[in-house]
Amino acid sequence: MIPLSLENKIALITGGGQGLGAETARTLHRAGARVAVTYFEEGGGANRVKAEALTSELGEGAAAFEGDVRSFDATQAVAAAVVERFGGMDILVNNAAVLRDRSLAKMSHEEWQTVMDTNLTGVFHMAKSCLPHLRQGGRIINMASIAAIMGFFGQANYAAAKAGVIGMTKVLSREVGRRGITVNAVAPGVVLTDMGKSIPEAVRTEMLKQIPLGKFGEPSDIAHAILFLASPLAAYITGQTLQVNGGWVG
Repeated sequence: MIPLSLENKIALITGGGQGLGAETARTLHRAGARVAVTYFEEGGGANRVKAEALTSELGEGAAAFEGDVRSFDATQAVAAAVVERFGGMDILVNNAAVLRDRSLAKMSHEEWQTVMDTNLTGVFHMAKSCLPHLRQGGRIINMASIAAIMGFFGQANYAAAKAGVIGMTKVLSREVGRRGITVNAVAPGVVLTDMGKSIPEAVRTEMLKQIPLGKFGEPSDIAHAILFLASPLAAYITGQTLQVNGGWVG
């Protein structure tokens, strides 16, 4: 039997209430894991509603926790709450991210800092907060991006943050390997989430011409790559960035 089961594993997915995070939560839950998803509420309650709707959909073995990855105190509280709720932690998926696209000449300091604080510093906060709780043989899977490799126009902040995630992944894999913990990154191409669909249609048309498989990714394509890295099949893979982009770049 191929060991893709995550039975008795506990996974924490940041930004797990929607998009790639939600599909990852569904996939890991179907594989047998108990899953915790985080959300950050900026006002209006929409993110809470999405996260709680997801956990209601998944049913037993799923829970939502509010937490801003930009705050170290908040990530420590989330990690402790997950361990209290489920009794441990085996898998951390650093998925939470934001976009603030603008050419560097027009980009405000706030737009730069918001993306760096969420997409890079947030990964540092979550990894540092969860490491004391991760059990022997645990997994950390960081969401990078094709933007870190291609350098798309108007994404100096996003590309720099995701390139930093790739670098952090390599370093952390060396630091925690003695505990049997693997640390890898997944770098998606354009995926048809709400974020992907926000790219102007004319730009997406030009992008599509460069993808050998002739299609954009689906959330399940990325979630399946994360499932592989979280599974026993990937026990000897660490410090790597798995590009999932239909052959656009390798």
